[in-house]
Amino acid sequence: MSTVYDFTVKDRKGNQVSLNEYAGKVLLIVNTATGCGFTPHYEPLEAMYKEMKDQGLEILDFPCNQFANQAPGSEDEIHQFCTLKFGTDFPQFAKIDVNGETADPLFAYLAAEKPFTGFGKGLKNAALKTFTDMNNKQFGDKAYIKWNFTKFLVNREGKVVARFEPTVDMAEVRAAVAAELEK
Repeated sequence: MSTVYDFTVKDRKGNQVSLNEYAGKVLLIVNTATGCGFTPHYEPLEAMYKEMKDQGLEILDFPCNQFANQAPGSEDEIHQFCTLKFGTDFPQFAKIDVNGETADPLFAYLAAEKPFTGFGKGLKNAALKTFTDMNNKQFGDKAYIKWNFTKFLVNREGKVVARFEPTVDMAEVRAAVAAELEK
């Protein structure tokens, strides 16, 4: 597989969706959870989507329950939570695994294209690293994603150009998305 457009995923109703439907768009692909300390990221994500959708941005939301069981609901429950609490309007897909033997191939590909390089400096980041290391031991070398709200930026040609850990300030994510849209 050479671009994200080569992948097919399931929408929240279980229908197959070719990511080729998003060809020519700038994509921000995110693994999410409704009960995570980073769940408030939905608010700036939705604001970015509303502002930049007409310029060619699509945010693709993939709920995942592999991190401390922080997305335990059904697809419908998760969708209802996101739309009622944060007003999300961007596409939300079926709940998936992003790590281990059952990892969705899209996320294995994204992580291979832009591997984890760390959470950054500071006490909060060090604490998250300790916690994620314990959680991800079960996945061994298939611990592709370290925590909820990891974001992958994909250019209009379907190539992964950046990875943002959940600890990255959303203003930095927004600036990178805006710069990619201008290309």
